[in-house]
Amino acid sequence: MDDNKKSCDLCGLAVEVEGFRLKTLQGDKRFCCEGCKGIYQMLHEAQVLPEDADDSNQTRS
Repeated sequence: MDDNKKSCDLCGLAVEVEGFRLKTLQGDKRFCCEGCKGIYQMLHEAQVLPEDADDSNQTRS
């Protein structure tokens, strides 16, 4: 029944909490914690897309 459980794209642990994601050139990456997300982001900064990439059509206030 745990076939849908994802593993962290950095350390391989199970992703228990949603919200730790990055959009990259290779697709969406999921992480088990903010630490893994931050380390991945530092190591692969050239591949990480801006967080507001989906909101590019919105104008700034």
